Amino acid sequence: MKKNIVFFEAKGGSDKGADGHRKDTMPMVNALQAKGWNAEVVFFDDDILRNESERNKIYEYVRDNADGYVSRVNPGNLREEKLYFDVLRKLCADGLVGMPHPDAMIGYGAKDALTKLADTDLVPSDTYAYYDPKEAQRIGVVMSDKHDFKKTFPKTLAKGERVLKQNRGSTGEGIWRVRLESADMYNKCESLPLDTKIICTEAKDNHTEERQLGEFMDFCEHYLVGDNGMLVDMTFLPRIKEGEIRILMLYKTPVYVVHKKPAEGGDAFSATLFSGAKYRYDEPKDWQSLIDWFLVQLPDIRSKLGNYDLPLIWTADFILDTDSNGKDKYVLGEINCSCVGFTSPEEFMAKIAVMVGDNIVDIVSEKKA
Repeated sequence: MKKNIVFFEAKGGSDKGADGHRKDTMPMVNALQAKGWNAEVVFFDDDILRNESERNKIYEYVRDNADGYVSRVNPGNLREEKLYFDVLRKLCADGLVGMPHPDAMIGYGAKDALTKLADTDLVPSDTYAYYDPKEAQRIGVVMSDKHDFKKTFPKTLAKGERVLKQNRGSTGEGIWRVRLESADMYNKCESLPLDTKIICTEAKDNHTEERQLGEFMDFCEHYLVGDNGMLVDMTFLPRIKEGEIRILMLYKTPVYVVHKKPAEGGDAFSATLFSGAKYRYDEPKDWQSLIDWFLVQLPDIRSKLGNYDLPLIWTADFILDTDSNGKDKYVLGEINCSCVGFTSPEEFMAKIAVMVGDNIVDIVSEKKA
């Protein structure tokens, strides 16, 4: 075993500090070095990825000199993400430990992960993913009515408020709360007419628009176009007003819980800082029942999302709901694992970096034994 780990970063981007690194990268590098391991940062950019010779030079260097890699490339920082993932796949095929494997990033991070978990205790069964037929064919989804946005969404909205989530974007962009203008229209028909008046609120900034159903669906079709185009349709959970609960995970270990309470007033439901939500950072023991329940779900999550190893650094977001007995239950709203940061709160960063280093050593040592 070489005891060498490569951290991949993208050159440039809004997530970088004055030294050109993400703020949480060098603390992890230093933590590994303090444990007697070597760790180094290797940068990609789109020019390198497009140049086969340069791309292969990095691939061969990492293959020959490292036991594994940690991907710290923020989605969107590389236009040539496919070529970057190809490099990661080749390294994993060569026996390096991928943290995470690129297909785990796709499987966990895509919004349709929720539909793959819809037959578990984590996600309601009436959760749907919609695709453009070309994209469905590309990713191997067999199209049916439940994947057809225009056919299915008027039926799901007829039963109650919904949330539509695009697969791309960030900070709440393209995440819409959709409700009927008149609440007494729910459960009156199997499928709503296209001229039904609806009220739509976007999580990006909690702004609200009055629209017609057909026109709104036409607008949303741009979320389906292109690679990774997708819309996920879930029931709206009104207890989001009490706050979204995010668990920061290091592999199999919960580190802290972020309670994200949306801004007060109107149809506000977004839990992003940009939209005015308030964040509170808690110890896992403060949410022990949620933590205990979630850890039991990890084998199901792993098996249903491609059976890849759990990501090194990832988050799971939950919303409170009420079960048939009037008791609290939690619903999974999203998983993030492509490049989860831990720079906030800043006083936690050094401690978490040490924990990450410990996890990397344990994971690589076990897999290379």
